Amino acid sequence: MSAADVETQSQQETTNGSSKFDVPEIELIIKASTIDGRRKGACLFCQEYFMDLYLLAELKTISLKVTTVDMQKPPPDFRTNFEATHPPILIDNGLAILENEKIERHIMKNIPGGYNLFVQDKEVATLIENLYVKLKLMLVKKDDAKNNALLSHLKKINDHLANRNTRFLTGDTMCCFDCELMPRLQHIRVAGKYFVDFEIPTHLTALWRYMYHMYQLDAFTQSCPADQDIINHYKLQQSLKMKKHEELETPTFTTSIPIDISE
Repeated sequence: MSAADVETQSQQETTNGSSKFDVPEIELIIKASTIDGRRKGACLFCQEYFMDLYLLAELKTISLKVTTVDMQKPPPDFRTNFEATHPPILIDNGLAILENEKIERHIMKNIPGGYNLFVQDKEVATLIENLYVKLKLMLVKKDDAKNNALLSHLKKINDHLANRNTRFLTGDTMCCFDCELMPRLQHIRVAGKYFVDFEIPTHLTALWRYMYHMYQLDAFTQSCPADQDIINHYKLQQSLKMKKHEELETPTFTTSIPIDISE
């Protein structure tokens, strides 16, 4: 496929060793940047599954290849194979999995180690659902009511983390819920600041501590899109065009923490 390959460190470690022939090779096709058509784009589901699979590649249960596809100019072989289907697309031993729910099910049931990622926790599942909807409403409505709705939701997540006193949502090891939540928090942080000057309050210390730990992980940093791509993702939704100087900017990645984190 004539698209840019994003080779993860964990893939290199797996394929360079003798285990190359012992583990299944998984390919994840994700949306490319809407700015340069090559680097990682700002698709939330693409990053979520990238993180899931990266964690498994780190454990050497799979060999992972990630391919970006420019959906504004998809290559002919992509159109031939997948027609109008949009990424994420997972390919396992020649079998293409095309829908998000089916990708999750396949990772959980068919990919070695995947079952351990999908922790059953109804409280956490309920806690993080609809967070992204509140971000989109805030960006569209641009009023205090929508800001407050998002703030209230973030406070609930902060309180949950403080009460459980764990590094991640369900414990001290990452699970599927973390791979779902953190990309959304990054979009809230970057797009919220750019479009409506929204910032996650510094008094939500448990939430910032959580984000700090996530920023230390290769699974997040290797899958995270540039700030510019997150911003352009929402500009396109609002039919806004990126300015030329913005297209030429060196990609930046907001991963700083505004408070002192004591381990």
